[in-house]
Amino acid sequence: MAEDMALTDRDEETQARGTDWWGEARGIFWLVLAVLGFHSLIAKPFYIPSESMMPALLVGDRLVVTKYPYGYSYVTPTFHVLPFIQGRLFGSMPARGDIVIVTPTDARSDYIKRVIGLPGETIEMHGGIVYINSRPVPRERLGLRALALDDNLKCDPRHYPGALGKDAAGAAVCNVPIVRETLPNGVSYDTIDIGPTVADNFAPVRIPAGHVFLMGDNRDNSADSRFSLAEDGLGGPVPIENIGGRAEFITFSLDGSASWNPLSWAGSFRSGRAGNSLHPERAE
Repeated sequence: MAEDMALTDRDEETQARGTDWWGEARGIFWLVLAVLGFHSLIAKPFYIPSESMMPALLVGDRLVVTKYPYGYSYVTPTFHVLPFIQGRLFGSMPARGDIVIVTPTDARSDYIKRVIGLPGETIEMHGGIVYINSRPVPRERLGLRALALDDNLKCDPRHYPGALGKDAAGAAVCNVPIVRETLPNGVSYDTIDIGPTVADNFAPVRIPAGHVFLMGDNRDNSADSRFSLAEDGLGGPVPIENIGGRAEFITFSLDGSASWNPLSWAGSFRSGRAGNSLHPERAE
Protein backbone atom coordinates (compact mmCIF):
# COMPACT_ATOMS: atom_id res chain seq x y z
CA MET A 1 0.00 0.00 0.00
CA ALA A 2 2.85 2.37 0.92
CA GLU A 3 4.54 1.61 -2.41
CA ASP A 4 1.32 2.38 -4.30
CA MET A 5 1.02 5.70 -2.49
CA ALA A 6 4.68 6.53 -3.31
CA LEU A 7 4.11 5.79 -6.99
CA THR A 8 0.99 7.93 -7.00
CA ASP A 9 2.86 10.81 -5.39
CA ARG A 10 5.63 10.62 -8.04
CA ASP A 11 3.07 10.54 -10.86
CA GLU A 12 1.33 13.60 -9.47
CA GLU A 13 4.67 15.37 -9.09
CA THR A 14 5.59 14.59 -12.72
CA GLN A 15 2.23 15.87 -13.95
CA ALA A 16 2.59 18.99 -11.83
CA ARG A 17 5.97 19.77 -13.37
CA GLY A 18 4.62 19.37 -16.92
CA THR A 19 6.77 19.25 -20.05
CA ASP A 20 10.22 20.81 -19.84
CA TRP A 21 9.81 22.91 -23.00
CA TRP A 22 13.10 24.72 -22.48
CA GLY A 23 14.92 21.40 -22.21
CA GLU A 24 13.16 20.14 -25.36
CA ALA A 25 14.13 23.30 -27.23
CA ARG A 26 17.75 22.98 -26.15
CA GLY A 27 17.82 19.38 -27.33
CA ILE A 28 16.42 20.33 -30.74
CA PHE A 29 18.87 23.25 -30.98
CA TRP A 30 21.90 21.04 -30.37
CA LEU A 31 20.58 18.41 -32.79
CA VAL A 32 20.12 21.00 -35.56
CA LEU A 33 23.55 22.46 -34.82
CA ALA A 34 25.16 19.01 -35.04
CA VAL A 35 23.46 18.29 -38.39
CA LEU A 36 24.46 21.69 -39.83
CA GLY A 37 28.01 21.19 -38.58
CA PHE A 38 28.24 17.78 -40.22
CA HIS A 39 26.79 19.12 -43.49
CA SER A 40 29.17 22.09 -43.45
CA LEU A 41 32.40 20.35 -42.48
CA ILE A 42 32.12 16.67 -43.44
CA ALA A 43 29.50 15.80 -46.06
CA LYS A 44 26.05 16.78 -47.24
CA PRO A 45 23.38 15.37 -49.57
CA PHE A 46 22.92 17.05 -52.93
CA TYR A 47 20.04 16.93 -55.42
CA ILE A 48 20.57 17.14 -59.19
CA PRO A 49 18.10 19.67 -60.62
CA SER A 50 19.40 19.97 -64.20
CA GLU A 51 20.70 17.93 -67.13
CA SER A 52 24.09 19.68 -67.39
CA MET A 53 26.05 16.67 -66.10
CA MET A 54 24.37 13.94 -68.15
CA PRO A 55 25.12 11.13 -68.75
CA ALA A 56 26.96 10.75 -65.41
CA LEU A 57 24.17 12.49 -63.48
CA LEU A 58 20.45 12.60 -64.19
CA VAL A 59 17.81 14.96 -62.88
CA GLY A 60 16.50 13.34 -59.71
CA ASP A 61 19.80 11.80 -58.62
CA ARG A 62 20.68 12.22 -54.95
CA LEU A 63 24.35 12.08 -54.08
CA VAL A 64 26.88 12.66 -51.34
CA VAL A 65 29.22 15.65 -51.49
CA THR A 66 32.23 15.67 -49.16
CA LYS A 67 33.40 19.05 -47.86
CA TYR A 68 36.94 18.34 -46.63
CA PRO A 69 38.91 17.18 -49.74
CA TYR A 70 39.81 20.75 -50.81
CA GLY A 71 39.69 22.41 -47.39
CA TYR A 72 37.23 25.05 -46.22
CA SER A 73 36.23 28.47 -47.55
CA TYR A 74 33.48 31.05 -47.33
CA VAL A 75 31.08 28.75 -49.27
CA THR A 76 31.64 25.80 -46.91
CA PRO A 77 28.70 26.55 -44.57
CA THR A 78 25.42 24.93 -45.59
CA PHE A 79 23.80 28.35 -45.98
CA HIS A 80 25.75 30.73 -48.23
CA VAL A 81 25.49 33.96 -46.27
CA LEU A 82 29.12 35.09 -46.19
CA PRO A 83 30.65 37.52 -48.71
CA PHE A 84 33.64 36.42 -50.77
CA ILE A 85 36.64 35.78 -48.53
CA GLN A 86 39.97 35.00 -50.18
CA GLY A 87 41.82 31.85 -49.14
CA ARG A 88 41.01 28.37 -47.90
CA LEU A 89 41.68 26.67 -44.59
CA PHE A 90 43.60 23.39 -45.09
CA GLY A 91 43.18 24.09 -48.81
CA SER A 92 44.24 21.88 -51.70
CA MET A 93 43.70 22.10 -55.45
CA PRO A 94 40.90 19.98 -56.99
CA ALA A 95 42.18 17.21 -59.25
CA ARG A 96 41.53 17.41 -62.96
CA GLY A 97 38.39 15.42 -63.78
CA ASP A 98 36.78 15.76 -60.32
CA ILE A 99 33.08 16.56 -60.18
CA VAL A 100 32.69 19.51 -57.82
CA ILE A 101 30.04 21.72 -56.28
CA VAL A 102 30.62 25.39 -57.07
CA THR A 103 28.89 28.60 -55.99
CA PRO A 104 29.35 31.58 -58.35
CA THR A 105 30.63 34.73 -56.63
CA ASP A 106 27.78 36.82 -55.15
CA ALA A 107 25.34 33.94 -55.72
CA ARG A 108 23.50 31.65 -53.32
CA SER A 109 22.80 28.66 -55.56
CA ASP A 110 25.14 25.72 -56.15
CA TYR A 111 26.21 24.33 -59.54
CA ILE A 112 27.77 20.94 -60.19
CA LYS A 113 30.47 20.71 -62.89
CA ARG A 114 33.69 18.90 -63.79
CA VAL A 115 37.21 20.31 -63.37
CA ILE A 116 38.80 20.54 -66.83
CA GLY A 117 41.51 23.23 -66.64
CA LEU A 118 43.99 24.05 -63.87
CA PRO A 119 45.87 27.24 -62.87
CA GLY A 120 48.43 28.52 -65.38
CA GLU A 121 46.99 26.57 -68.30
CA THR A 122 45.48 27.96 -71.49
CA ILE A 123 42.16 26.40 -72.45
CA GLU A 124 40.09 26.84 -75.60
CA MET A 125 37.50 24.97 -77.63
CA HIS A 126 37.05 24.59 -81.37
CA GLY A 127 34.41 22.47 -83.05
CA GLY A 128 33.51 20.81 -79.76
CA ILE A 129 37.12 19.76 -79.08
CA VAL A 130 38.78 21.03 -75.90
CA TYR A 131 42.39 22.20 -76.20
CA ILE A 132 44.62 22.46 -73.13
CA ASN A 133 47.88 24.32 -73.76
CA SER A 134 47.18 24.04 -77.50
CA ARG A 135 46.87 20.23 -77.34
CA PRO A 136 43.51 18.62 -78.15
CA VAL A 137 41.94 16.45 -75.48
CA PRO A 138 41.61 12.95 -76.96
CA ARG A 139 38.03 11.96 -77.78
CA GLU A 140 36.45 8.64 -78.69
CA ARG A 141 32.99 8.44 -80.19
CA LEU A 142 31.03 5.60 -78.58
CA GLY A 143 27.80 5.88 -80.58
CA LEU A 144 24.31 6.43 -79.26
CA ARG A 145 23.20 5.63 -75.73
CA ALA A 146 19.50 5.10 -75.02
CA LEU A 147 18.36 6.86 -71.84
CA ALA A 148 14.93 5.82 -70.59
CA LEU A 149 12.37 8.61 -70.58
CA ASP A 150 10.51 9.46 -67.37
CA ASP A 151 9.08 12.51 -65.60
CA ASN A 152 12.60 13.78 -64.88
CA LEU A 153 14.04 13.07 -68.34
CA LYS A 154 11.84 14.50 -71.10
CA CYS A 155 14.30 14.59 -74.04
CA ASP A 156 13.10 18.04 -75.11
CA PRO A 157 13.53 18.24 -78.93
CA ARG A 158 14.85 21.79 -78.55
CA HIS A 159 17.86 20.43 -76.68
CA TYR A 160 18.09 16.95 -78.21
CA PRO A 161 16.88 17.24 -81.81
CA GLY A 162 16.04 13.89 -83.38
CA ALA A 163 16.93 11.98 -80.21
CA LEU A 164 13.47 10.65 -79.35
CA GLY A 165 13.05 6.97 -80.15
CA LYS A 166 12.04 3.56 -78.83
CA ASP A 167 14.07 0.65 -77.54
CA ALA A 168 13.64 -3.01 -78.53
CA ALA A 169 10.78 -3.39 -76.06
CA GLY A 170 8.96 -0.36 -77.46
CA ALA A 171 9.70 1.92 -74.50
CA ALA A 172 10.40 5.60 -75.21
CA VAL A 173 14.08 6.55 -74.98
CA CYS A 174 16.36 9.49 -75.64
CA ASN A 175 19.22 8.47 -77.94
CA VAL A 176 22.17 10.69 -77.11
CA PRO A 177 25.60 10.57 -78.84
CA ILE A 178 28.35 9.72 -76.35
CA VAL A 179 31.93 10.94 -76.67
CA ARG A 180 34.54 9.78 -74.16
CA GLU A 181 37.21 12.33 -73.23
CA THR A 182 40.57 11.53 -71.67
CA LEU A 183 42.32 14.38 -69.85
CA PRO A 184 46.12 14.82 -69.63
CA ASN A 185 46.27 13.10 -66.22
CA GLY A 186 44.72 9.94 -67.69
CA VAL A 187 41.20 10.21 -66.27
CA SER A 188 38.30 9.68 -68.63
CA TYR A 189 34.54 10.16 -68.60
CA ASP A 190 31.62 10.27 -71.02
CA THR A 191 30.18 13.46 -72.48
CA ILE A 192 27.15 14.16 -74.66
CA ASP A 193 27.83 15.91 -77.97
CA ILE A 194 24.58 16.69 -79.76
CA GLY A 195 26.20 18.56 -82.65
CA PRO A 196 27.41 22.06 -83.59
CA THR A 197 26.22 24.73 -81.14
CA VAL A 198 27.43 28.10 -79.86
CA ALA A 199 28.94 26.26 -76.89
CA ASP A 200 31.41 24.41 -79.14
CA ASN A 201 33.84 27.31 -79.61
CA PHE A 202 35.57 29.82 -77.40
CA ALA A 203 38.83 31.74 -77.68
CA PRO A 204 41.91 30.84 -75.61
CA VAL A 205 41.54 31.63 -71.90
CA ARG A 206 44.50 31.79 -69.53
CA ILE A 207 43.48 30.32 -66.17
CA PRO A 208 44.76 32.57 -63.37
CA ALA A 209 46.51 31.29 -60.26
CA GLY A 210 44.06 29.93 -57.71
CA HIS A 211 41.35 29.29 -60.33
CA VAL A 212 39.94 26.30 -62.21
CA PHE A 213 37.98 25.98 -65.44
CA LEU A 214 34.75 23.98 -65.09
CA MET A 215 32.53 22.39 -67.72
CA GLY A 216 29.43 20.21 -67.73
CA ASP A 217 29.54 16.77 -69.34
CA ASN A 218 26.39 17.58 -71.32
CA ARG A 219 28.45 19.93 -73.46
CA ASP A 220 25.67 21.48 -75.51
CA ASN A 221 23.35 21.98 -72.53
CA SER A 222 25.51 23.31 -69.73
CA ALA A 223 25.98 26.84 -68.37
CA ASP A 224 29.56 26.68 -67.08
CA SER A 225 32.90 28.52 -67.34
CA ARG A 226 32.29 29.05 -71.05
CA PHE A 227 29.44 31.46 -70.32
CA SER A 228 29.14 34.79 -68.53
CA LEU A 229 27.33 35.32 -65.24
CA ALA A 230 24.68 37.24 -67.18
CA GLU A 231 24.05 34.05 -69.18
CA ASP A 232 23.70 32.07 -65.90
CA GLY A 233 27.18 30.62 -66.45
CA LEU A 234 30.20 30.75 -64.16
CA GLY A 235 31.82 33.75 -65.81
CA GLY A 236 35.08 32.08 -66.83
CA PRO A 237 37.65 30.43 -64.55
CA VAL A 238 36.35 30.06 -61.00
CA PRO A 239 38.29 30.92 -57.80
CA ILE A 240 38.99 27.79 -55.79
CA GLU A 241 37.35 29.57 -52.84
CA ASN A 242 34.05 29.04 -54.68
CA ILE A 243 34.44 25.24 -54.69
CA GLY A 244 32.20 23.79 -51.99
CA GLY A 245 33.08 20.11 -52.16
CA ARG A 246 33.59 16.96 -54.22
CA ALA A 247 30.83 14.66 -55.48
CA GLU A 248 31.46 11.09 -54.31
CA PHE A 249 28.63 8.68 -55.18
CA ILE A 250 24.92 8.45 -55.90
CA THR A 251 22.77 7.39 -52.95
CA PHE A 252 19.50 6.94 -54.85
CA SER A 253 17.63 8.35 -57.83
CA LEU A 254 13.98 9.30 -58.43
CA ASP A 255 12.20 9.40 -61.78
CA GLY A 256 9.85 12.22 -60.78
CA SER A 257 6.66 10.15 -60.77
CA ALA A 258 6.08 10.26 -57.01
CA SER A 259 3.19 12.30 -55.63
CA TRP A 260 2.01 13.19 -52.13
CA ASN A 261 0.67 9.64 -51.81
CA PRO A 262 3.28 7.47 -49.97
CA LEU A 263 2.12 4.47 -52.00
CA SER A 264 3.70 6.09 -55.08
CA TRP A 265 7.12 6.60 -53.53
CA ALA A 266 8.52 3.08 -53.91
CA GLY A 267 7.69 2.97 -57.61
CA SER A 268 9.56 6.21 -58.31
CA PHE A 269 13.03 4.84 -57.51
CA ARG A 270 15.28 4.32 -60.54
CA SER A 271 17.07 1.00 -60.49
CA GLY A 272 20.79 0.55 -61.04
CA ARG A 273 21.94 4.00 -59.89
CA ALA A 274 22.36 3.71 -56.13
CA GLY A 275 26.02 3.40 -55.15
CA ASN A 276 27.43 4.54 -58.51
CA SER A 277 30.80 6.23 -57.99
CA LEU A 278 31.26 9.74 -59.39
CA HIS A 279 35.04 9.56 -59.54
CA PRO A 280 36.36 9.52 -63.12
CA GLU A 281 37.96 6.39 -64.48
CA ARG A 282 41.71 6.31 -64.72
CA ALA A 283 43.56 4.69 -67.61
CA GLU A 284 45.75 1.76 -66.56
